[in-house]
Amino acid sequence: MAAVSSATSTSQTRTSHHHHHGHSQSSHHDNSYLTSTNKSDAGVQITRLGLFSNLGMAIIKAVGGYTFNSQALVADAWHSLTDMASDILTLATVSWSTKPPSSTFPTGYGKVESLGALGVSGMLLIGGGFMCLNSCEILYAHFLLDNVAEAAVHGHHGHIHSSHTGPSLHAAWLALGTIFVKEWLYHATMKIARQRNSSVLASNAIHHRIDSLTGIVTLFAILGANFLREATWLDPVGGLLISLLVIKGGWGNTVKAIYELADSGLEDEIKTSISLKFEEKFASDPAKSQVELRGIEGVKSGPNYLVDVQLAVPSTWTLRETSEVEGRVRDIIGSSVRGISRIKIRFVARELDPSSLPDEYVTQDYSQDPEELRPHTHSETTEGPLQHNTINTDEKKIL
Repeated sequence: MAAVSSATSTSQTRTSHHHHHGHSQSSHHDNSYLTSTNKSDAGVQITRLGLFSNLGMAIIKAVGGYTFNSQALVADAWHSLTDMASDILTLATVSWSTKPPSSTFPTGYGKVESLGALGVSGMLLIGGGFMCLNSCEILYAHFLLDNVAEAAVHGHHGHIHSSHTGPSLHAAWLALGTIFVKEWLYHATMKIARQRNSSVLASNAIHHRIDSLTGIVTLFAILGANFLREATWLDPVGGLLISLLVIKGGWGNTVKAIYELADSGLEDEIKTSISLKFEEKFASDPAKSQVELRGIEGVKSGPNYLVDVQLAVPSTWTLRETSEVEGRVRDIIGSSVRGISRIKIRFVARELDPSSLPDEYVTQDYSQDPEELRPHTHSETTEGPLQHNTINTDEKKIL
């Protein structure tokens, strides 16, 4: 009985590498349509079409904005890159981040995506900052330096024109074209989302609509700078506003990547989804009254979730009984949230107070002499080979 009680209070760990296809109710970003290999699926097709359309339009807007001297159009291009940076990174790293764990990387390769996300979002954040600075410099030159120069020559030439040349009207055609494309993508994506009742596709559609609204701001800034008298400042103002959106998006993605690399805990939505699924599936199970879900912890590693679960069961249960429950719980949790790649389950006795359970973390006394804590190699032992062999024999007897 003591052996059984001890067994039920120890950790039982297995790794799940199955690809689950359940829908998550949480609001975290779902890249399932991007990483799917089912190219004939309408949802996959419209998602990838949207991604590659965004990439093409971002390049066109960047080149066009530079060519036609439009700060607003260049900033809009950066804004498009910020929105799709995580999606591009997912496609670029999916072959690595979904590889099974190895002895070198026991928790998998998901952090590869997190590292890439940090680099890409950092570059976008810096790019947005430079765009903001450039727009501010143009506005400063327009409203302050030109006025100073005009005051200096007042009475001699009568008036001095702004040193900032406004955007070409051709830039407006590019902005108008991107609005039409984004609106088409919005309606096409939303149509499939409604047919399938998919919150993921609906979210993608809303992103397309937001991009089209940003394009409208860009269009009005360009038109205003061209048709309103002495209103060339409207274009850099549009660039400034959109660059602030770029900075906001880049900062959010950077912080998210840092949190993932620092192994922050699971979001409350993920924990709630797992808990609700557990209660739903175990409601009609005879063992439900004896199995208690006491804790859900874990971390996000790129596209993968590494979940730790604590279950309380009667101390009289055998290893066979806990193993059967473990298999059921693993299937339930694995299907509750898309992306779960590892599930660790710890069984504890229900009769024990949760506060009395041993802590998994070891407390180190850093006040000790570092030499006492330093492991000694074989060459540093002073007792000789015979003493070393005797120690190994004793250790084998204890084990």
